[in-house]
Amino acid sequence: MTQGETVPVRDTTSLVPAAQGGDEQALDALISAHLPLVYNIIGRALHRHADVDDLVQETMIQVVRGLPGLREPDRFRSWVVAIAYRQIQMHRRGATRRHPPAREVPEELADPGGDFEERSLTGLMLTGQRKELAEATRWLDDADRHLLALWWQEATGELTRAELAAAMGLKPAHAAVRVQRMRAQLDGARGLVRALHATPRCPDLAELLKAWGGGTDALWRKRITRHVRGCRRCSGLSADLLAPEKLLPGIAALPLPLFAFKGLKVGAATTGVLGSLQHFVQTKAAAIAAVAMVAGGGIAVAVYETPLAGEDRPADVAAPPATGGAVAPEPPGAPSATPGGPAGPSSTAGLIRAEYFVAPDGSDGDDGSIEHPFATIGKAATLVRPGQTITLRGGTYRPAAPIVLDTSGDETHRITLSAYGDERPVIDASRIPAGKWAITQHGSYWTVQGLEVKNSRSHAYVCVSCQGSVFQRLSMHDNVESGLTLRGENTTGNQVLDSDFYANHDPDDQGSSGIGMAIKFGSGRGNVVRGCRAFDNADDGFDFGDFATPIDIEHNWAFGNGVNRWNVAGWKSNGNGFTFGGGSPPAAASHSVRHNAAWGNIHNGFADGGNPAELRLSNNTAFRNGATGFGLPTTPATLRANVAIGNDNSVSLSAAVHTSRNTWDEGTWDATMFRSTDAAAAEGPRSADGTLPATNFLSTGNGMGASMSES
Repeated sequence: MTQGETVPVRDTTSLVPAAQGGDEQALDALISAHLPLVYNIIGRALHRHADVDDLVQETMIQVVRGLPGLREPDRFRSWVVAIAYRQIQMHRRGATRRHPPAREVPEELADPGGDFEERSLTGLMLTGQRKELAEATRWLDDADRHLLALWWQEATGELTRAELAAAMGLKPAHAAVRVQRMRAQLDGARGLVRALHATPRCPDLAELLKAWGGGTDALWRKRITRHVRGCRRCSGLSADLLAPEKLLPGIAALPLPLFAFKGLKVGAATTGVLGSLQHFVQTKAAAIAAVAMVAGGGIAVAVYETPLAGEDRPADVAAPPATGGAVAPEPPGAPSATPGGPAGPSSTAGLIRAEYFVAPDGSDGDDGSIEHPFATIGKAATLVRPGQTITLRGGTYRPAAPIVLDTSGDETHRITLSAYGDERPVIDASRIPAGKWAITQHGSYWTVQGLEVKNSRSHAYVCVSCQGSVFQRLSMHDNVESGLTLRGENTTGNQVLDSDFYANHDPDDQGSSGIGMAIKFGSGRGNVVRGCRAFDNADDGFDFGDFATPIDIEHNWAFGNGVNRWNVAGWKSNGNGFTFGGGSPPAAASHSVRHNAAWGNIHNGFADGGNPAELRLSNNTAFRNGATGFGLPTTPATLRANVAIGNDNSVSLSAAVHTSRNTWDEGTWDATMFRSTDAAAAEGPRSADGTLPATNFLSTGNGMGASMSES
């Protein structure tokens, strides 16, 4: 699309006079038609800051209230965009007043590291130059990022240049100059990213980066860009960069979160407009199953699939592509899954299409079809190829030897290991020799879903140096060492989603063995743990010790860990909900920890484990843990909007910690701040779609602490 070209958009001109005259259906139509545009502009400009939903809501309220005074109906679209852009500018000025940047010191951003839905999925779903472009947006200043949010809409055909200029209050010629300057900054950031990822890295750049802490602030952008421009080796790396206009349209738009508008009030039109917003999200945006924002940046990527009935938040990973395997009928009397929680994985349906089927009463001498399934996963694993699926029928499998998954898929041809339909496959590993891992995965780009693994006399499932793998809707319990562990160098771009890890313990130990879920003993970027629970384990719930690269840890719950439920003498469990360090010396990794909750653990809710890097904790809740809510005596962490109530001690913090708007910063708080202190629902079965159960437990409603799912 060339500059100034007219963009075909939905004609809403005729709706404006009707809405001004009190036609609520016309107002609904106007809001529904323009809400996606507003949400994308604000969402990208604020890089998924916690205030995005508030600003979108305020923008739409101003639109409704100001509509009667709009004299030119044909300018409605430009007028809406201008209101959104003013909200962005006002937010930026307010943030600057609250946190004025010091000279030559980068401005502190709320929730550094970004919202998750974030680096990890970007790394999985974007490749090549789109991935580099997404990462480059993290290095832009706020003003350029805000302008990029508008220009992105122009590049994808949602805005004209005239509308972009009107939103900024500029003439088109002046707007063109601003866009050109922003593009120059973006090009510089793309060259910077290319140089940082070069292998081997330029020796002079490596020397410069010895003092770099890994942030994306303006000071380091200038230093690195200056080097890249003056270095023949580094500057030559950017010779093949495509124009960003050719890359942006391939990066999908942000979806609308259903929860964002539950509190919208617009006077007499409240019921109709609110209903329209919710209806729009549930229908037009319902196909969106995954969203990722680049940390600190403004570009999103989405993956699409049909959502489950009643789903009110995006899922995280698209379903594996349909294969050419047989489609099996529902067998009569097939065992079905229980509704999640401690009894087993979520009842969310698995796949019924596959190349290879496995069943407890099958035979490895058969062909692996639905009519003649194999008896063992190991047999199917030796035959599976990229892009194919192994489906497990319901029932209990009792392997006598470890299961090894060596074959790798790739980004476009994933390998899937899945439960069949709504059946419940249970892998009882008690016959596998002691000290042997029940399942070992060396292959990359797997999706493993809907399995239950129990009674391993070592680790239940270990993924070694895996890349791009997804583990979802799993139940792993009563294993000696751990439920699920990811470890090894080049452990990159993996996701652990909506799974339960519980009651893991060593009956011959005194509580120092038996953790729920771990990513440790290695390194690799883009790993994510979301929507999981680790509970009633003998040792820690979640353990991220001795992993040298940041992990995104969000919307997880850890409870009841470290309690001596087995009446073992000489009990000596660590018993932390979340542990972020370990090793000798402890590895340094700036994990991003958001919207997690830890309660009833025998020791700390959140523990740094000696990690010397700057951990970033925001909107987490520690409640009634036996020791300290936030035990962070080593890390120079940044803590914002966290809650510590009812613990033996609220916090133990290093002198270098930066805290703001936490309960210990703002006077006396107690359990009355929570809507509920009854954990029954949170500790019960998962929702039908496999997500965390709906509950008001530990919810505050005031922007502090974990955002618990609510009924």
